Amino acid sequence: MTLFNLLEGHCARLPETLANSTANALHQWCEANPEFSATPDFAQAMVKVWACSAFVAENCQRQPLLLTDLYHSGDLSGCYQPQTYADKLATLQPDSEAHLMLMLRQFRKREMIRIAWRDLAGWASLDETLLDLSHLADACIQMALAYLYQHACAKRGTPLLADGSPQQIVVLGMGKLGADELNYSSDIDLIFAYPEDGVLPDRKATSYGEFFTKLCQSLIRVLDETTVDGFVFRTDIRLRPYGDSGAVIMTFDGMEAYYQTQAREWERYAMIKARQVAGDFKSGAQLMKMLQAFVYRRYLDYGAFAELRGLKAQISQELRRKDRMDNIKLGPGGIREVEFIGQAFQLIRGGQEKKLQTRGILDVLSRLGELGLMSADDVLQLQQSYRFLRRTENHIQQYQDRQTHDLPTDAKVRQILAWAMDYPDWDAFLVDLDTVRAQVHSVFDQVFSVSKQDQHNPVCENLWIGAGDGQELLQSCQQLGFCQPADSLMALRHFKQSPAIRRLSAKGAAVLDRLMPQLLEALRQASNPDETLKRILDLFEAVAGRNVYLALLAENSGALAQLVRLCAASPWLSGYLALHPVLFDDLLDPRHLYEPLNRADLDERLAHLLAPIDTQDEEALMFALRQFKQSQVLKVAAADIMGVIPLMVVSDYLSYIAESIVNQVVLRSWLLLTAKHGQPPGRSLQNMGFAVLGFGKLGGLELGYGSDLDLVFVYDYGDGNILTDGGKPIACSQFYGRLGLKVRHMMDTKLLSGILYEVDMRLRPSGDSGLLVAHIQAYENYQHNNAWTWEHQALVRGRFIAGDNDLQAAFSQIRHSILSKRREIGTLRAEVRDMREKMRVAFASKEAGQFDLKHSKGGIADIEFMVQFMVLAHAAQYPELTAFTDNVRILADLAKVGLLSEQIAKTLTDAYCNYRDLGHKQVLQGSRAQVDETQVLGFKTAVGDIWDRLMTEG
Repeated sequence: MTLFNLLEGHCARLPETLANSTANALHQWCEANPEFSATPDFAQAMVKVWACSAFVAENCQRQPLLLTDLYHSGDLSGCYQPQTYADKLATLQPDSEAHLMLMLRQFRKREMIRIAWRDLAGWASLDETLLDLSHLADACIQMALAYLYQHACAKRGTPLLADGSPQQIVVLGMGKLGADELNYSSDIDLIFAYPEDGVLPDRKATSYGEFFTKLCQSLIRVLDETTVDGFVFRTDIRLRPYGDSGAVIMTFDGMEAYYQTQAREWERYAMIKARQVAGDFKSGAQLMKMLQAFVYRRYLDYGAFAELRGLKAQISQELRRKDRMDNIKLGPGGIREVEFIGQAFQLIRGGQEKKLQTRGILDVLSRLGELGLMSADDVLQLQQSYRFLRRTENHIQQYQDRQTHDLPTDAKVRQILAWAMDYPDWDAFLVDLDTVRAQVHSVFDQVFSVSKQDQHNPVCENLWIGAGDGQELLQSCQQLGFCQPADSLMALRHFKQSPAIRRLSAKGAAVLDRLMPQLLEALRQASNPDETLKRILDLFEAVAGRNVYLALLAENSGALAQLVRLCAASPWLSGYLALHPVLFDDLLDPRHLYEPLNRADLDERLAHLLAPIDTQDEEALMFALRQFKQSQVLKVAAADIMGVIPLMVVSDYLSYIAESIVNQVVLRSWLLLTAKHGQPPGRSLQNMGFAVLGFGKLGGLELGYGSDLDLVFVYDYGDGNILTDGGKPIACSQFYGRLGLKVRHMMDTKLLSGILYEVDMRLRPSGDSGLLVAHIQAYENYQHNNAWTWEHQALVRGRFIAGDNDLQAAFSQIRHSILSKRREIGTLRAEVRDMREKMRVAFASKEAGQFDLKHSKGGIADIEFMVQFMVLAHAAQYPELTAFTDNVRILADLAKVGLLSEQIAKTLTDAYCNYRDLGHKQVLQGSRAQVDETQVLGFKTAVGDIWDRLMTEG
């Protein structure tokens, strides 16, 4: 059977409108190429390709050898490797710029026929097609630049870097090219830069800027100019700094200055996909690092939603004006909406979530699903829709190799597109296309809240802008549920006139104008709207200089509702958010806001957070640690104030947070020091010979909000004079001293993001006059021979927190040994009682009728001192009393061994827990740890009576 007979059989299966014209074209080609034979599968593919692409059919008819060469070389049936195009171009040897232009155009035509063929025949996936197009563009740019640069240097001289090496430009590919997603008839967006300025040693003293400008202009002409052989790629450089009015090429310093000071918001969006495609890749890495910092900001930038929403509105307006709403790239539910969804999340979160710093939109969507930022169903739907739309786009353009994204209006061309997309007719194709676009636009609307932007309550709108006279505004306040309308109206007026609000930029003021009516509406859900309004206005005033946080609330009604709920319940929380507005992000997901993490999850989350941070980047490390602590404390406070978790769990969680942080601080401090000085011989990260001991509230698992940490550092190394094994060795004793300093520095250094914890180290041997890090043997000797009774009391709540497990065992043995010493009970009682009286005189409240929860008689300190006394007095006889460090479990053990009655132990436990619970609540209400005496009279009296009986005997 001849080739044409095979082709004719397949033509009979084409739609009627395509069959005759396709068969005639194929018949002419077969007559001109009688020797050509092919497989039945090739014949089937040939019919579809010729029916769906006039560009392929016409070029194969004009140049029959094109198809013959593609077929017999195996290129048509095979999949290219990324380097294939560059390897093929390397075999070409142009002898002039005109010859270069001819070769590139002929090469481009051959490869575009191959790509269209494989795509339309179903031999290549969408991913392969997009990559092939992108790699083809890369290779053409690289070859053209290499040729033009060589000839320019030969003519004018070679620009040099400061180190004397040749200087080449950096070519950035933007948009689809940068993302390796080039469409079939796409233009290419390029930006040019060069590392350093200078002057050539020619007669004209040509500046490097002039040299490289001419080079770039030649490159654009070689790629873009249309000749009788066509073009290589339409080239657009309008995305460069300053657009059409800007220089063709800039230095790296000029680029950095522009992007740091003058770049517009849409340029961040454009830069997401930037990729170096040609030039000096070594110096290009430096430029890309700078651009990454411009695109991906450290904080959450919810202003990106408004920017992209506005850009999309402008595009839609322009399409409506030109009656082009059937544009599958820019129209409703089109390709651009999918890209905007992914890139909005990248702009907002990419600085914190490094996984989002990627270019391809399908990859971005996958990562959004992995991070839980989009539902799995939405991710899958958008990926499938994007593939459908991109195939449609390519098939529209493959018909005539024209750069168009509009759906065809001609009936025959519509049939061609439907057949290319494997549909029998246009109507069947349009049903699925409309479904895809509707699904995409629905998700776009959800993400960008397009349909909700103007849905403000007019009463809230008028109250905020001050529309109406004073009486009308008061009535509006009453209508919205304010109990003191005059006071709330005055608070709003003072807020609007405050310096922070008056300093807002036009962009910031626009965000606030969107947010405030939403806030006034949300306050209707608060039981105390007047007080809540004042708290939130103070909060907004504190963060107004960084309007990204206001944008987050304006874009997320759920986050705003959580903010109102928390600020209504606690002034401490509103103040905490004012100090740490980065925590606004935690308001977005109420499922996790009220679910503090347990110790294992905290360790895992913190390790994951710190993993991408370079070991030597101390500033980034300290920032991340502080943000982690603030976020986790917020979760505990939110769950506490909403009654989700009980008191004991509150203190446990706050203690776990501190433990996880101290553990990571020790590990990172070790890595910082060992990178410079090496390790003590025989030691490692797993066996470091260093430990952090916790005392007081941390040791007793009883931390409160804002508690400091009582810490002691110990180490164990045989000969402290031995040197470490690094490039800058120091004595091991000095090494451990620096390790202790580094740990403390990371913990209590005050940054803009705050401190981690105040660290109190007065419990180390000899207190403030002692060494910061004590050898474990010296620590043991001190406890046995020099420590005061109050220091042994502190040891009751001493606990290993982080570091070497061998030191954990050593400390446990020391603690047990000290606590179990036999003591003369009368002397011990007197010393404990005297210390307690000194504290009471120094700290107890002098206000009549006020009860200091910790220091007043019958308060927390009395219970703690009684517990410590009982352990020190009786652990020699009952060693099990040294098992725990928290007061509640020690009280239970005292009752178990019969040293306290069950009733006394219960009374002390109930009082202790009640006091701590009240203390937490007082903090969350912004008050001191004092209450009206009548509120705790029963516990106060009972604890005081027990103290008198227990501590005055004998």
